Amino acid sequence: MFYTTTQLEAGQIYQHLVGAIVPRPIAWISTINAQGVANLAPYSFFTVASVNPPILAVSHIAPRQNHAKDTLANLHEQPECVVNIVSAELAEQMNASCAAVANDIDEFELAQIARTPSNLVKPPSVAAAKVRYECRLREIQQLSAAPAGGSLILLDVVGIYLGDDVINRDGKIDGTRIDAIGKLGGDDYSYTRDIFAMARP
Repeated sequence: MFYTTTQLEAGQIYQHLVGAIVPRPIAWISTINAQGVANLAPYSFFTVASVNPPILAVSHIAPRQNHAKDTLANLHEQPECVVNIVSAELAEQMNASCAAVANDIDEFELAQIARTPSNLVKPPSVAAAKVRYECRLREIQQLSAAPAGGSLILLDVVGIYLGDDVINRDGKIDGTRIDAIGKLGGDDYSYTRDIFAMARP
């Protein structure tokens, strides 16, 4: 079956994108609003945009009601955040933080997630996250103002926290010790436990 995208509604395109572009890493982003209320929300359209300088890229897809999620609004008000990596042990709490609640609700408290102060930015970090990237906003590029339209968020990484238990003897991250989860389509997730290696030619 082949479709031109003009044949499809936004919801159908979304399903065809998230159903096959898998697994997607999850950026569990903590921000604060102008009043200092913390927000915590997962984003699965997430990757590395640059290493030198270190920049992370997160795509924000506008809800069909066409209003900004708290994360995007908070970054406009307080341009700092923490990208927390989600381990399997944090999956249920991460999912609880997906709830659509008012901007004055603190998701750390709502989902009973322990926080810890960050080193260089104001938003708190998820205490149990084994890897955390402290970031400052570089820019937000709105790609479409329509419902289901995207905004590309570029984040300058200013600090990296690595738990001692995820670092191997040569100082590198052992991905198996993070036990990260990935996002699939719908309500489905995947583990990163079944790993194989291939030497590059």
